[in-house]
Amino acid sequence: MLGYTEDQIANFGLSFGIGAFMLCMLFIIGQLAWESKADKFGTLVLFLGLAFGMLGFVAKMAIQWFLERPSA
Repeated sequence: MLGYTEDQIANFGLSFGIGAFMLCMLFIIGQLAWESKADKFGTLVLFLGLAFGMLGFVAKMAIQWFLERPSA
């Protein structure tokens, strides 16, 4: 499709597509904290509880990048 291979489209979706989705989810968590009038601790708990799974995905990408980069 449009000169791109399936692998290129999948890599784009996994990097930029999921990254944009994660930013959207952070915005939604912030809205939940704002509308519930949570204090600083409550907001921290919301972000830790609801966004903790994203940390694993970001860590996986960082570790993968570190292992695949050419060694100097």
